[in-house]
Amino acid sequence: MGCGKNNDTGSCVADILKDIVDAQNDIVENCCDTSCDQSINDLLGENDTSNGLDTVPVILYCKDCKPFKGFGAVREHRSKIGDILSSFIFRVKKVDKDNCAVLELLLSDGESCGYDHLKDPTEQSTHDLEATGICITVDLDCFCHVTCLPAINAFR
Repeated sequence: MGCGKNNDTGSCVADILKDIVDAQNDIVENCCDTSCDQSINDLLGENDTSNGLDTVPVILYCKDCKPFKGFGAVREHRSKIGDILSSFIFRVKKVDKDNCAVLELLLSDGESCGYDHLKDPTEQSTHDLEATGICITVDLDCFCHVTCLPAINAFR
């Protein structure tokens, strides 16, 4: 198998991986239990009808391959700001034509994650993730990888 045998992306690694996927798909159905496609299908009810799911939680990775951690604060009263919270897990609210996205921090019920509380996504609880109402705006061109978690109901 030569580089770029069936593809011509300009990236030898990408071409080889595409060739591998094509070969594997010829042999066996290539479904993942957990993937972005699976989570989107679950959300849309393509696998189960009326499942009550409303969110595909995502983890983003910066170009240095480190997971992205977002920060924000809830509004406690009209003129008071609550504690700064952080999360590695987000709900995508909107993506514009310039690849700017609004992401909402997701946290488990009662979890209050400050700056040093979470070192990486494996330390963050994924049980009962909920929408926080804390949104940040990011430039999607700054990321090189996305992990989709199984679809959930974040608005209980």
